[in-house]
Amino acid sequence: MRTVRSEVTDRLLFVNDGHLRGVLGRYICHYNQHRPYRTLLLRPPQRSSAPTPALRVAIAAVHRQVILGGLINE
Repeated sequence: MRTVRSEVTDRLLFVNDGHLRGVLGRYICHYNQHRPYRTLLLRPPQRSSAPTPALRVAIAAVHRQVILGGLINE
């Protein structure tokens, strides 16, 4: 609860119940499927491949994906 409050609901003004539900649904998807976890070497939890040691990760081009109007960036 604290994470969703500090990262989303304290930073947005919701117009109606449908707007709130849409934003929370998108945030839940980001939190459970795309957010990096330190225990997984900063990988999202749904990757099926074995984790690669952090020092052996090749540097690739970085692309930013804007979520919730820039409130979250992946």
